[in-house]
Amino acid sequence: MAEDILQTAFVRSLERGSEIRDEETVVAWFYRVLRNAVIDHYRHRASGERALETWGREFITHELPEVELRHEICGCVGALMEGLKPEYREALQTVDLDEGSLKELAERSGSTPGNAAVRVHRAREALRKQVIKSCGTCADHGCSDCHCKRH
Repeated sequence: MAEDILQTAFVRSLERGSEIRDEETVVAWFYRVLRNAVIDHYRHRASGERALETWGREFITHELPEVELRHEICGCVGALMEGLKPEYREALQTVDLDEGSLKELAERSGSTPGNAAVRVHRAREALRKQVIKSCGTCADHGCSDCHCKRH
């Protein structure tokens, strides 16, 4: 950790070396840069730890929906998925419904995990647009008892 902080201070001193006005104060100036690098390191570390703690609390209190509810999907959303491109349907089925990974989707489709992530994003966006077009307010508020007009 000390080596990383020192390396950061060296990089900052090279970037800001033009700020030195008096060559006799170089050592004091570098110590100030080093002190700031130490402070920044601990600030960054503390904020990361706080974020992990928050995520950990949310993870512990998160409850999975009941099995019946997990397998139940709004009828209109299922029908709307059928209208999507086959590769989008496959992406949503693999990642969202079957709870598979992007790596699995990439292997199935013969692409990289990065491309699979883009495909899932685009598929979700396409489905969202279809739901808004078909269901209107259900798209914003969710629906458990669908009475939408199916197109």
